[in-house]
Amino acid sequence: MADFDTRLNVGWWALKIGLGVGPIITGIDKYFNTLADWTMYLSPLATKAVPVSAATFMRGVGAVEIIAGLVVLSRWTKIGSYIVMFWLLGIAVNLLTTGMFYDLAMRDVEIAIGAFVLSQLTAVREQHTTANRAAKGVLHSQLS
Repeated sequence: MADFDTRLNVGWWALKIGLGVGPIITGIDKYFNTLADWTMYLSPLATKAVPVSAATFMRGVGAVEIIAGLVVLSRWTKIGSYIVMFWLLGIAVNLLTTGMFYDLAMRDVEIAIGAFVLSQLTAVREQHTTANRAAKGVLHSQLS
């Protein structure tokens, strides 16, 4: 893995921060509805299927988003980015079933692709780090 291009770190950090902080902000806002009235994005199919009010359901959604964002920002970035990716794809499906908000569904699919890229970059970084540690361990044992 000596050929790893460390210039990818800038992109990795941008994705990590954006895909970590973004869900936390929108998750918190599910409790305050400052950015949007989040219940209007909930599909009529979902409102029929869930046994709670739309506002209560969206607060649950907010809690999941906050947790997903925190996982992305933690040392489990790869797992967190997959959670964010699948979560965004689920949101896109929900938006499509509203019969409107197709533009937002497309945006969420594109952000989900960014989350997938973050998971892939994280895998490469982890592999590179592991290879470097192993190489240093071999060098250290040879010098001893």
